[in-house]
Amino acid sequence: MNRHPSGESGCGQCPESHGKRDCYTLPMKPEITMIGAGLVGALAATLLAQRGFAVTVFERRPDPRVHGFQGGRSINLALAERGWHGLRVAGLQKRIEPIAVMMRGRMVHHADGHTELLRYGRDDSEVIWSVSRGALNMALLDAAEQASARIHFGQRLDSVDWDSSTLHFGDDAGSIRTHEAKTIIGADGAGSALRAAMGTHSDLRERFEPLEHGYKELEIPALDSLPPPAGEAPRSGEGGKFAMEPNALHIWPRGNYMCIALPNAQGSFTVTLFMPNSGKPGFDSVRSGADAHALFARDFGDALPLIPDLEKDFDTNPTGILGTLYLDRWHLAGRALLIGDAAHAIVPFHGQGMNCGFEDAVELADLLQDSSSDFETVFAQFQHRRKPNADAIAAMALENYIEMRDSVADAHFLLMRALERQLAARHPGRFVPRYWMVTFSRLPYSVAFERGEIQSGILRELTTGKTALDQVDLTLADRLVDERLPPLAQ
Repeated sequence: MNRHPSGESGCGQCPESHGKRDCYTLPMKPEITMIGAGLVGALAATLLAQRGFAVTVFERRPDPRVHGFQGGRSINLALAERGWHGLRVAGLQKRIEPIAVMMRGRMVHHADGHTELLRYGRDDSEVIWSVSRGALNMALLDAAEQASARIHFGQRLDSVDWDSSTLHFGDDAGSIRTHEAKTIIGADGAGSALRAAMGTHSDLRERFEPLEHGYKELEIPALDSLPPPAGEAPRSGEGGKFAMEPNALHIWPRGNYMCIALPNAQGSFTVTLFMPNSGKPGFDSVRSGADAHALFARDFGDALPLIPDLEKDFDTNPTGILGTLYLDRWHLAGRALLIGDAAHAIVPFHGQGMNCGFEDAVELADLLQDSSSDFETVFAQFQHRRKPNADAIAAMALENYIEMRDSVADAHFLLMRALERQLAARHPGRFVPRYWMVTFSRLPYSVAFERGEIQSGILRELTTGKTALDQVDLTLADRLVDERLPPLAQ
């Protein structure tokens, strides 16, 4: 039996009643150094510390609980079953529920002004949840520290000396610190400094495929913060009330561009405008707040009165970059491993980037718990298991952008979705909508992608030349499903 190292905190596995300096447990598992304390890094640190690993985390940004959240991207996150599972494994579901807002489906705002709700699932048991990136990150940081992980903020990874296993960090004051680490896990996002350092040691065969579209964030404030319509008295007593339907992901599809809005717990919406980098409209032609105001007046008329600071936000908020990161190699033997966006950043149009990263964290923690000393085997097995799924969700996220900005307003697409629901009811366990597999289950993404391709082929074949559901040959539909789709393994 060993005394807990440092004598300052419990081991993360003993009962809370144990005194900090009187905590005795089994020998500690190996030390792990993590780079990045964002969403995936903080959850991974929590899960590994809970399993008895001595976890030290270095984060380049200051502590958001002290200095405020300063994330690079603040797009609201869609929390689905895979993400909730990671939070449940860490014992955090109850802590996160109060900051999550239910979204039943897509509220489509058509160009003619009418709206319609396209449900994600059958009922309110099949929904996704909007959660603030900053609030979630701060809750996860608390959990990581409570599990005994040590987090050092304001520490930028500058280089790694692989011969001596020494990491070199710098801060804004110009100070330099070193840290020896035999095992490093990088969860430091799409611009990963650890990935760059690994690339100096071995060729990871990295490629980044830009989307040629960007995004700009805006805000619809809570109702009491909006100016009243002309001739009406100022609003009062409406704090926290939403200016639109709160339990939906709002979307304004306009072909090659779109707006979306996700609800926040305090009553506001985070609005994101997605456009091509060049074109009409595009970020090269819509360059100023005044240009954006004219665009919204023309194409997003019902949203314009709800965004009082549109011009200011457009002029001051950065234009975000979108793209997909691919690596053929995620690890250096047992010395370093990349997870989350550091290994497989994707575009946000399926709402699965965080959920996929949380799956990474759970899978890695489970593998290490079963084989805590053989990092080389675990890292290789982790890549073998996760890479096909990361590639699959990357492809589906790109496809979903076209669906969101264009297809949801297309009559043939809506016919295919209606037939999809009918076939799912006729063939439960065999014809399962791809969106359900991705969002409401923990089936491998690769399975969802492969079966989704088959199902889309069936739907296209059955609806070609049709304009209504009653024109579809259901006898043929049943035969195609039986021939092409084996029962779905649980």
